[in-house]
Amino acid sequence: MNSNLTLGAVIASAFLIALPGCAVTRGQETLGAYVDDSAITANVKAKLVDDKTVDAAAIGVETLEGTVMLSGFAKSSAEKTVAEKLAWSVKGVKSVHNAIVVRS
Repeated sequence: MNSNLTLGAVIASAFLIALPGCAVTRGQETLGAYVDDSAITANVKAKLVDDKTVDAAAIGVETLEGTVMLSGFAKSSAEKTVAEKLAWSVKGVKSVHNAIVVRS
């Protein structure tokens, strides 16, 4: 009986240690906010992939609390602008920080 109690305590302890790590990620308030940001990131990436004028592989996308950060490289200022417009077109985006560098 004691071994079952000890095993239960170990499992409960492990669960309690792991649980807070899942609830708050990247300094956000809730797991829901992280899920929303992940969905925004995925939707922006999908739009970049679908647009043939943008090299989606050269552009990084991160989202935090609805703010999208674009990074990487573009072949022209037009490509940089299109990437930003695509990011703005995604539902839930509050702002876009465009740090894409245009290669000469």
